[in-house]
Amino acid sequence: MEENTKKLENKKIGKLLMELSLPAIAAMLVQALYNFVDTIYIARGVGTLGIAGVSVAFPIQMIIMATAGMIGIGGGTLISRSLGAKDSERAEKALGNIFTTIFVLSIGLSILGTIFLDPILNLFGATPDILSYSEDYMSVILYGAIFFSIAMASHNVMRAEGNAKYAMISMIIPGILNIILDPIFIFGLNMEVKGAAVATVLSQFVGVVYIGYYFFSGKSSLKFHRKNFILDWHIMSETLAVGASAFVRQVAGSLLAIVLNNLLGTYGSSLHIAIFGVINRLFMFFFMPMFGIAQGFLPIAGYNYGAKRYDRVKEVLKKAAIAAITWSTVSFTLVQLFPGFLLSIFSTDPSLITEGIPALRIDAMFIWIVGFQVVGSALFQAIGRAGPALLLSMSRQILIFIPMVFIMSHFFGLMGIWYTFPVSDVLSALLTLFFVIREIKILNTLQKKQIQINDEGKEIEESYTSEGKHEYQPQEK
Repeated sequence: MEENTKKLENKKIGKLLMELSLPAIAAMLVQALYNFVDTIYIARGVGTLGIAGVSVAFPIQMIIMATAGMIGIGGGTLISRSLGAKDSERAEKALGNIFTTIFVLSIGLSILGTIFLDPILNLFGATPDILSYSEDYMSVILYGAIFFSIAMASHNVMRAEGNAKYAMISMIIPGILNIILDPIFIFGLNMEVKGAAVATVLSQFVGVVYIGYYFFSGKSSLKFHRKNFILDWHIMSETLAVGASAFVRQVAGSLLAIVLNNLLGTYGSSLHIAIFGVINRLFMFFFMPMFGIAQGFLPIAGYNYGAKRYDRVKEVLKKAAIAAITWSTVSFTLVQLFPGFLLSIFSTDPSLITEGIPALRIDAMFIWIVGFQVVGSALFQAIGRAGPALLLSMSRQILIFIPMVFIMSHFFGLMGIWYTFPVSDVLSALLTLFFVIREIKILNTLQKKQIQINDEGKEIEESYTSEGKHEYQPQEK
């Protein structure tokens, strides 16, 4: 399967980005769709309290996913750069280390989550009237943590070696299966919220079976070796350093949910927690294509940075940013024109729709610039710049949003909470722009040096060839 890695260096950037991004976008949209369907079924089968209960539990599930994402993205970019530098041994060592770490962490999180479930749910903002729904959902999800984790890490490894098609299939299979199983367990077996969780876990298990087929049937260019399952400090330190930014971004979403659920309970009610849950699912659907573009961008930028093809790194950055901004602008337009319709997809509760319309419009006021922020942050993950990647991942939700939402809610109450979203989007985009401009200057300098080195090497080679021809004289017998 070496052709999958060779194309990262040779294929035209536009076609390559499309080839790697479209499968990721399709897969992520299916993933977002089954979250849509989960919420719709719960809303119709259980009601607004069911939505609120799952909304409180969902950030805990995201922490598990974030942990796996940290290992998968950090290890995936290391694999891409190693393949670009033609170091397949290091890439395969990273692969083994990724799966060892995933097993240990996912099992540990499952055990801790099960033991301390109620205190965790209370911390995440579960009010007495929704606590039982959150317990029903999360108690099942925790048993399937290992399947979520293996799937998340494997998708990133597949894309890292340029095999986006199989990453897409491994995401679409559980997504479609989840949509099929949801009504069976929620309505047919009358399991309500717990049924949604059972459908999700079973779907992820089937996805992991397919992932096993991918790795052990020769589809992957990477191979498993027993010695590579032994943790290597250098591999893992780089994996964790680069992957920390992805972890922080997703955990920040969970931390943000804790803060928002508690503040919404203080300045609003369970209805407003449900509204935030619906808005969060909508944003997930709109953000997935942006993340898909970023996922297609990562292996291209990482591989070519490792191969010292800085011109291609800059080109893919430009095209990925344009694509992400285009989609985020489309998302902004849809939200502003059809907020009532979008909310009514999830619920027929007139109170949720009436109060949700202004909240949705305000929250999405500057969603059109989020696409640039996503790709800009991904640049630093791709090239192994852990510091800027971590800072940019923290900026929107932790460094800016959380302090500001306390201030805004104190002075403006419920409306202050909603207005914190657009302010945070603007400030984080400006910070990303600053770091990206600075990095482009660095890439320009590296490119000039690389051109100089290549030219000098060519001159030496031509000189050597010319001198050799001049000095060679056949000996007469």
